[in-house]
Formats: sequence, C-alpha cells, structure tokens
Amino acid sequence: MSCLWDSIAPSGESIGGEFLGRGGKVMLAELAAGSLFGSALESLRGRSVLLVTREQLPTALALVELDGVARRMVLCTPDLSAQQLAGVAATAEADAIVLDADPLLAPAGLCPYVLAARPLAADVKRGGGGPTEWILLTSGTTGTPKLVLHTLRSLGGALPTRTSAAMHSVWSTFYDIRRYGGLQIYLRAVLSRSPLVLSCAGESTPDFLARAAAAGVTHISGTPSHWRRVLMSGDAALLNPRYVRASGEIADQALLDSLQAAYPKARVAHAFASTEAGVAFDVNDGRAGFPRALIDDCAGDIALKVVDQTLRIRSGRNAARYLGGESKILVSDDGYVDTGDMVELVDGRYYFRGRTGGVINVGGLKVYPEEVESILNADPRVRMSLVRARRNPITGAVVVADVVLADPAAAAEPNAQQSVKTDLIDACRRVLAAHKVPAMVRFVPSLEFTAAGKLVRPNP
Repeated sequence: MSCLWDSIAPSGESIGGEFLGRGGKVMLAELAAGSLFGSALESLRGRSVLLVTREQLPTALALVELDGVARRMVLCTPDLSAQQLAGVAATAEADAIVLDADPLLAPAGLCPYVLAARPLAADVKRGGGGPTEWILLTSGTTGTPKLVLHTLRSLGGALPTRTSAAMHSVWSTFYDIRRYGGLQIYLRAVLSRSPLVLSCAGESTPDFLARAAAAGVTHISGTPSHWRRVLMSGDAALLNPRYVRASGEIADQALLDSLQAAYPKARVAHAFASTEAGVAFDVNDGRAGFPRALIDDCAGDIALKVVDQTLRIRSGRNAARYLGGESKILVSDDGYVDTGDMVELVDGRYYFRGRTGGVINVGGLKVYPEEVESILNADPRVRMSLVRARRNPITGAVVVADVVLADPAAAAEPNAQQSVKTDLIDACRRVLAAHKVPAMVRFVPSLEFTAAGKLVRPNP
C-alpha cells in the first residue's frame, strides 16, 4: 500500500467509514472535499511532525491526511510531560507539531498547526511524497520514551481491506490509537472502511461502554486489565459484540472464561504483539496460552521460536529500528526480535509466564508474578490481583499479593476475609513451588493502571 489515503479512497469508489469520538463524529468522506489543515496541508510535505492532541479524533483524521505527505509522523500520547515531549521532538528531529489546542503549548522551535474541528473546504493533494515513517513511543518509562520506527506496510500490510463482512462491522478499542494495540484496531477499521468508536482519556468505563453500545459496536479489543474493569463495572451487558479480543498482557483462563460467559454469542480471542515485534498471532480456541503448532508450523511471513524460554519473532511486521542513539532493535543474527516474554511448554501448549525484567528473586529462586496471579484470578471471588516483592532480610524478597475482590461486600467481615485468604494461599500451595506462594494476601479496593491500560508493576 502506498499511503493510507490511496488505500481507503481508490478512484471511482465511494468512501465509507467514520470516526466517533466523545465530542462527535467525522465521516471519512468529508476529507474528500476538504482538510482539517485547510490549505496549510501542503506546507507539511516532507516534514517531521509531532501529533499531540488531547482527543483521539483529531489524530485519527490527521493520520489519514499526513501519511504520504509528511516525512515522519510521531504519535504522542497526552500523558507526556513537557520534558518528555521536548526529548521526543529532539530525537525525532521534528520541525512541526500538530495540536488541537493552544499553539503556545508547542515546544520551542516547532512550527505549530492547530487542527480545525471539522474539515475545511480546500483543494488539497494527499500522497505523492513517498512512504511516511510512523513513529510509536514505548510506554512505561519516566524518561524520554524510545521511538520505534514503523511504516504503513509493517503496521497494516497484513490487515484485511474492504470485505462484505466489514460492511456490517463497527470497531472499537479501549486502547489509545497512538499506541501499538490501538493503532492496529484503527488501521483495521480504516482499511476496511468500517466505523470506529474511539475511547477518551479520563472517560469512565460505564460512559465508554454506553457510547460503544449506542454506536452498535460489534468488534472490540482491550488489555486484560481493561476487560477486568468492564466486568467489575456491572455494565458489561450494555455491549452485544460478535468479537472480543484481549492483548497487551497475559490473558489467563479465568478472564477468558469470564468474557465468554459475559458475551456468549461472541468469539473471544487473545493476541500477542509488541511495539517492536509487531503482531505475532491471535488465539481463538478459548484457551490461555497458544498451541505448540504455532512454533513448529509457522504460516505466512511470520516465524516464531523460543530461545532460553523467551519468545522471539521474525516477520515483515517487525519495526525497522529505534530513532536516536539506540538505533538497533534487539534482533538476533537470523533476524528474530527478542520479545522479552517468557513462555513454558506444558502438554503441547505454551503458556506465558511473565517478562524477563519482572522476575522476583526469592533466595536465588525465580518467581514470575503473572504465574501466581493466574492462580489467584482463577478463584471466582477474585476480579484481579497484583503480585509483587516485599523485602526480606533472609531471602532478599518474599512474594505478596494485592487482591481486588469481585464482590468486596461479600468479604467485609474479618472472618470472611480470613477464609478467602486461606483459600487463595491453599490454592497456590497446591500447584506452585513453596517459594512462589504469597507470604501475605492483602485485599485492596483497586489497582493502579498505566495510560496504556496495563497494571502498574513495581520494580522487583
């Protein structure tokens, strides 16, 4: 595909699809006769541009307009500090910034462009400038994020375009489209010219579910943490989707079973992808983990292997490189990206155990928090949990668990709480080695999440 506009607006075909944000909606067809930039679009040709908008709707439209025009588009999330934004601008060699707010917010030295609320009538030319670099930021850092270089081909080359099924689909995602998981859903909707309901920062789960339901969403994705919050909200039944997907974190069996129970008519899937490695696969059999056949019999242009219990991926969807000083993606000599995700083969199926950097060291023995959490989350009284390390003078650390109950009122009495704690610890003892069993279980009203919708994990 040459550029996004050429992919959705081929000559002689009508343009379908629309973006629905919290503040309204914009039809893709409106861009055929106008632009959010007006006549200023041409002045962005060949430039390195930061996209920094409060809402996702302006970014969704700007991506369509700038791909094939700008030399480089940098997708910035609104949670960046001024210092981080300045670091990103320097690394990306940006000379322009696109905003939907006061241009005085732009870092010094960048030419600001403030988007109109709706497309302005203008004679504009999209495309024709060669492939645009799509720059995504890694999350989970307090310093300047790493900048990962993709192209439209690496991001969307394997996604389906317009089909008869897409004509009856309405997509949505809890993700921000400026992050890899959300961008995949954005491109899937745009390339198939399907409506897309955009989430909004700070919007409550019930409010977003209500908007998605009103738009008739049929296909929706989010992290397991997003979905646990949906199940806790009491409003899951607002949706009637045909397809539900979890990605970005380990999807344990308890979550998959809960989603299938909440949406019995939907196909429940979980996918694996990373900003650097791209999409590796999705699993549609209702089970946690993935079958060994995905490693042994790789299909298409994706190859997977496990080295030292770490999943590695080679495909045309891999990012090209980082920008800046650390320019090389961690790739082996044979072209595989090390994802840093640990897997274990059990009875012909690989199960994710956690991140290499998230290991808790208990007296020299390794504990992957996610492995313990999967046991805790399997109890129907538990909605979610977070396993972390606590310092210990003898072993260096012990395992402790913070648990959010599905029905906190049911365990309000001290005796009831102690009964649940005993059951959870006993469940861990039955299947885990002694050093992995939590030394303490604490009930908490909620857990903290990153802007990407993932659990905030303290350093081990």
